[in-house]
Amino acid sequence: MAALLLFSLLLAAPVLLVASGPAPGSTNNTVPLVLWHGMGDSCCNPLSMGAIKKMIEQEIPGIYVLSLMIGKNVVEDTENGFFLDVNHQVSMVCSQLAQDPKLQGGYNAMGFSQGGQFLRAVAQRCSSPPMKKLISVGGQHQGVYGLPRCPGESSHVCDMIREALNRGAYSDLVQKHLVQAQYWHDPLNDNLYKKHSVFLADINQERTVNETYKKNLQQLEKFVMVKFLQDSVVDPVDSEWFGFLKTGQAKETETLQESDLYKQDRLGLAAMDKAGKLVFLATEGDHLQFSKEWFDANLLPYLR
Repeated sequence: MAALLLFSLLLAAPVLLVASGPAPGSTNNTVPLVLWHGMGDSCCNPLSMGAIKKMIEQEIPGIYVLSLMIGKNVVEDTENGFFLDVNHQVSMVCSQLAQDPKLQGGYNAMGFSQGGQFLRAVAQRCSSPPMKKLISVGGQHQGVYGLPRCPGESSHVCDMIREALNRGAYSDLVQKHLVQAQYWHDPLNDNLYKKHSVFLADINQERTVNETYKKNLQQLEKFVMVKFLQDSVVDPVDSEWFGFLKTGQAKETETLQESDLYKQDRLGLAAMDKAGKLVFLATEGDHLQFSKEWFDANLLPYLR
């Protein structure tokens, strides 16, 4: 998400420890870590993802941390978080990971905000190299039906996005050129969403069941989802735990376990839940804001 949010995180928690367990790839038998930033941010912003990457490397000597850059530079990376087809982004990342010799033994992945669902798409579509654990920090796995707040220097961009979504999120033009439209989930127009959503409806098996997606996702050792209880950015916040608004109205929500996706087990989530692979974590605070102590106690164990 926007650099301002992650900067707030860094102010509250000047040191984030990210540890890993034995696996090939890094120089000290730690599991390599792949990071994907959120909307309005970039791979290497020194106030956000760049600082997080640096702190991880300082705390775990020898670990290999790849903070994904989508584009040739940080400007392109930031812009692509708004305007580059998500399916193309995922393909770019899959190719990059497959060509990285340090990742061939497997890796852990941590996605911030929209980076969470983008990395899930990587897990479903690209099984080599294998993703071991996926940590989604405020990701929107059932999409969003609102863009209530987008603080910081990208606010004017968000105003434009909000207007485009309101006018026609499922038009071919908007779907092709606007990232946030590709995970826009309108419960009042369910048929339009299922038919025209080029990204979210596909990875959530809304049109047909892709058995490869289901098989690949179930290869994860753990799928950790973090919800921010005071989130003013993600609407509805239940999407961070794979819940959403009930179809046909826009007030009442349902949990993942209450959804048809889970009951029909189209994505393998019910089987993963029964196997103890799904982890639902919650923290007080706004989007992407948490303390070092919370991170150490709740996320660090999954990276060992």
